[in-house]
Amino acid sequence: MDGNGAKAIILMGHGSRVPGAGESMEKVAQKLRCEGEFGMVEICYMSRLGPGFPETLQKCVSGGAKEVILIPYFLNLGLHMRIDIPEMMEREARKYPGVKIVFGKNIGYDELLVDLLKKRIDESKDLCDVRMLEIEPKDNFKLPPGEKEFVAMSPEDARKFRQKHGHGDMHEH
Repeated sequence: MDGNGAKAIILMGHGSRVPGAGESMEKVAQKLRCEGEFGMVEICYMSRLGPGFPETLQKCVSGGAKEVILIPYFLNLGLHMRIDIPEMMEREARKYPGVKIVFGKNIGYDELLVDLLKKRIDESKDLCDVRMLEIEPKDNFKLPPGEKEFVAMSPEDARKFRQKHGHGDMHEH
């Protein structure tokens, strides 16, 4: 592979058991692919529903990538950004000593988001009151085997949980 072909971009989202939940990230990846600036553009998810980071990284390396940049499709610097993703990447990077693997910047704050939010506000002005929404039953979205519901906890409690369980499974909350 030549210059651009040796660089792969991986967009990583959280993942969801709701079919089609990652569609917007997939559209962004497809747009990046079509622009042709990068040799490979792949997507992966934190959840077990996949594709996951290990198999996506392996696909990029098998495809000839000498540099892989993971861009977390996250707005905030929560535990996934501070601990889960870099730990997972570091573990996987050991398998590919000749490949540069970069933990890229998350979406975070950017002036462009202000304009995007203004657009979304404008698009929301004529929507109905939330009390008129028909919300789908949660039972329509069963948890796959091995998945757990989100459990809210403070960062300190999460840290204690992770220490107690030897850092546990990166996808359990």
